[in-house]
Amino acid sequence: MLLFTTVSDLQKQLDKLRKMGKTIGFAPTMGALHAGHVSLIRVAKAQYDVAVCSIFVNPTQFNDPKDLEKYPRTPAEDTDLLAQTGCDILFMPSVAEVYPPDLAVKPAFDFGTLATVMEGAFRPKHFDGMARVVRRLLDIVQPDGLFMGQKDFQQFSIVADMLRQQHSTIKFVMCPTLREPDGLAMSSRNVRLAPDLRRRASLIYQVLTEVKASINAQTPDELKKRAMEKLCAEPNFRPEYFDIVEGDTLQPVHSFAAQNFVVACVATWLGDVRLIDN
Repeated sequence: MLLFTTVSDLQKQLDKLRKMGKTIGFAPTMGALHAGHVSLIRVAKAQYDVAVCSIFVNPTQFNDPKDLEKYPRTPAEDTDLLAQTGCDILFMPSVAEVYPPDLAVKPAFDFGTLATVMEGAFRPKHFDGMARVVRRLLDIVQPDGLFMGQKDFQQFSIVADMLRQQHSTIKFVMCPTLREPDGLAMSSRNVRLAPDLRRRASLIYQVLTEVKASINAQTPDELKKRAMEKLCAEPNFRPEYFDIVEGDTLQPVHSFAAQNFVVACVATWLGDVRLIDN
């Protein structure tokens, strides 16, 4: 595996590979890698000649400076894991490399209501920062395929809309959420859970599966109320939302009739760690 820390060195290598006729699959991450991230690399490697992974903790998408400070960073472990996985190129840039002072400021995207519901309502400007860094990384890497996980479903939806607005030819692939044996979605934030809270974190997945199993018995609004009540009843759980939405627009669904694509999305604090799932 080759490791690059500067844009110029990375692009020289990628240009060389393109001239050899190689195709490139890309998975952007913020590090603290787990099996879910590994799955992105493996799928990218299966579909393209070269698998590229970036590790960059993007400061522009954190609303709370304390959250940015606490975000886990494990560069040595991440590098070893990617090398074992078969990743071809790792890009680990500094903030100055991603956002140099002379970087041209491009017009912001208008994501409409995609960016104002759920995460957008509780983390203002989060998606502006996320879209900015994804656009920048795509400009740097110029991949043929982009791979992201289903756990961040709203993020996936917004990146898809960004690519649509750019008339991009990049193939965008959503990879399934990987889960721990008890159902908890794999997340870099899980390592911050105290042992007693980690044991109870599987409630999130339990509530999601109960809701899915009950779609023929109750309305979306009834299921949403039931899910919130169950989460609120547990000590140390502070749910911000449990929404049942149409999968393309992310707008609330009030009836399952005539719906082909419905997603239940949840965000909750568990102690001082914020977790999302769908």
